[in-house]
Amino acid sequence: MSVSWESDLNSREKKHRSRLEIVRDVLFVVTVRTRKTRIMYQTNLSFQLIEKYLGSLVNGGLVECCDDSHYLITDRGKDFLQMYDDYLERCKRVDDDVNGVRKDRMHLENMCFNNGCNSKKLLNQREVSV
Repeated sequence: MSVSWESDLNSREKKHRSRLEIVRDVLFVVTVRTRKTRIMYQTNLSFQLIEKYLGSLVNGGLVECCDDSHYLITDRGKDFLQMYDDYLERCKRVDDDVNGVRKDRMHLENMCFNNGCNSKKLLNQREVSV
């Protein structure tokens, strides 16, 4: 399991999670046989939301109910976690690419529309950051 989202579960900076983030959090908690109450506390979800998500995850084959009160991730759930981790990595690469394109555009605009002094300064900054 990736440390990137494992540590994210413990220290949230964002106020709201997407549905996929909540699913990831639930699946991470149930990587060991866990009771519903523990899942609720560790994912910081209400009882109603835990009922909703666990029902969906059990129906989707990502989680199995071991008995009346314990849940455990399935192989399909583990596949989801791996795919989600790959998705996050791709998103980070795309974000890095987009930020690089924005910097390049600023540099090009400054070369055209600002005095030469500013463009040399930006070129030097770009060379240092690369």
